[in-house]
Amino acid sequence: MSSKIRFQVQLEPTSSWDLVRRNMTAPSKYTGMLQATKDIFREEGLPGFWRGNVPALLMVMPYTAIQFAVLHKLKTFAAGSSKAEDHIHLSPYLSYISGALAGCTATVGSYPFDLLRTILASQGEPKVYPTMRSAFVDITRTRGFRGLYAGLSPTLVEIVPYAGLQFGTYDTFKRWTMAWNHHRSSTTSFTSTDDSLSSFQLFVCGLAAGTCAKLVCHPLDVVKKRFQIEGLQRHPRYGARVEHHAYKNMVDALRRILQVEGWAGLYKGIVPSTVKAAPAGAITFLAYEFTSDWLESILT
Repeated sequence: MSSKIRFQVQLEPTSSWDLVRRNMTAPSKYTGMLQATKDIFREEGLPGFWRGNVPALLMVMPYTAIQFAVLHKLKTFAAGSSKAEDHIHLSPYLSYISGALAGCTATVGSYPFDLLRTILASQGEPKVYPTMRSAFVDITRTRGFRGLYAGLSPTLVEIVPYAGLQFGTYDTFKRWTMAWNHHRSSTTSFTSTDDSLSSFQLFVCGLAAGTCAKLVCHPLDVVKKRFQIEGLQRHPRYGARVEHHAYKNMVDALRRILQVEGWAGLYKGIVPSTVKAAPAGAITFLAYEFTSDWLESILT
């Protein structure tokens, strides 16, 4: 969702109320989700909403595959069993650690696509890089191979609590839902010892887990995006750009954003980010559950 990234990399306030409070006369490019949607559509058409979609898809495929493969291996090692029903009984601590390690591994494996996605989605019109290939060539030419991993450190710092919270809270919500199902069945004439959850329950658990993780870790995602677009040329109508080496490190970035932009600066883009991430995470968990059950049924 390009509007989320546009908010995160905008140094000016992202709400009309904040502009008034700070006595700023120069308008911000984007001051609300509806206004941003209208502007992007008017200036860039429908394709503007899919900026960076190709590298995003190329990122999601290896990221998801690596993440769930590593997660399954870690849970199998911790539980001493490869069966999903045994994994659910792992402690929240082990679920958190497994999710965090799986997220870190997947991030390293797919990070260049994440960087390219951010750059293409944030540039607006006129385009600095017309294609993913042109962005890749210019980054490797000017910054070398290491340029494809710009912002990796804050990304890993972000993914540890994000993936850990997402998987840890997902397993916790699943246990709570199972307990609620048993309680409901014990108070009615229907009794069942089946621990399986319905598709809707799994979706709700994934939705709640994704929302919790996003709300807690969004400030780190903002910092990550700032590092990824450091020095990127942008048209002046999009406001001030993030200069090269604008932040010394992640802590300095958090401090300076808080100092200059306030708490609202750390939560720029939180609404479109949550609208995107929460249902996407829920669908991913649901697909993973069904795929795991299907593979287990044909392999055993």
